Amino acid sequence: MKKQLIYIALVFSLGSIATFIGCKKDGQSASGTTKVQIRMTDAPGNFDKINLSVKEIVLVSDAKPYVFAVNTGVFNILNFRMGTSNPDLLVADGEMPSGEITEVRLVLNDSGNTIVVGGVEQALTTPSGQSSGWKVKLTANPDLQPGVAYTLLLDFDAAKSIVSTGNGKYLLKPVVRGVTAATSGLISGTVLPLASHPEILVIKGTDTVGTVADALTGKFTVGGLASGNYSVKFAPVAGYRDSTITNVAVSLGQNTAVGTIQLKQQ
Repeated sequence: MKKQLIYIALVFSLGSIATFIGCKKDGQSASGTTKVQIRMTDAPGNFDKINLSVKEIVLVSDAKPYVFAVNTGVFNILNFRMGTSNPDLLVADGEMPSGEITEVRLVLNDSGNTIVVGGVEQALTTPSGQSSGWKVKLTANPDLQPGVAYTLLLDFDAAKSIVSTGNGKYLLKPVVRGVTAATSGLISGTVLPLASHPEILVIKGTDTVGTVADALTGKFTVGGLASGNYSVKFAPVAGYRDSTITNVAVSLGQNTAVGTIQLKQQ
């Protein structure tokens, strides 16, 4: 059988829906094994570096955990971004029994996770009780089929996942949104001036995906979008006016560029 490659993204963000797509012939059994490749990418935040030390990725099927060990060492996740020439990093791959995936966990090492802000590096900690990793609750469980190769793309949303404690320290508290990268599109552009530091919200009906622009260039990319028309809202800091673009058309597998958005002062 010719193998098909299906991309799956796990995106750290708010208001999530997880969607996985499999390929199955009529009458085909789910017995056998499936190859899985796991990659990581990033949606930007206003930090110099976010160095992650990932221990393992755990996929649970039929109540049994299957561990994918990570051997990449510590890496700066901000170096890997969708829509760039360096979009993702291969962190693990392996084989597991075919069947329904009911749970996904991202497990970090106890040490080696750091953040650099303003040139100063400090430990990046997680709340207590997270030694088993970050659980992804899937609204539609993926059914891995024999003869189909899958690539899981873990999209780390720095803007949403890093929380300031107010005393100069930071916590890692990710929330997970799941999308299917192979059946999705992108919206990209540039927002100026840099001092406006806007949150960028991509809206379709009741679904909203948020990100922030690169602090040095003002460029942004929002991926994992289903086809259709979206509104893109720019919510800047105090002193600048909100702005919204409507009827931004997204096509599957395409990048919709909205150009440069110039926000006005109040």
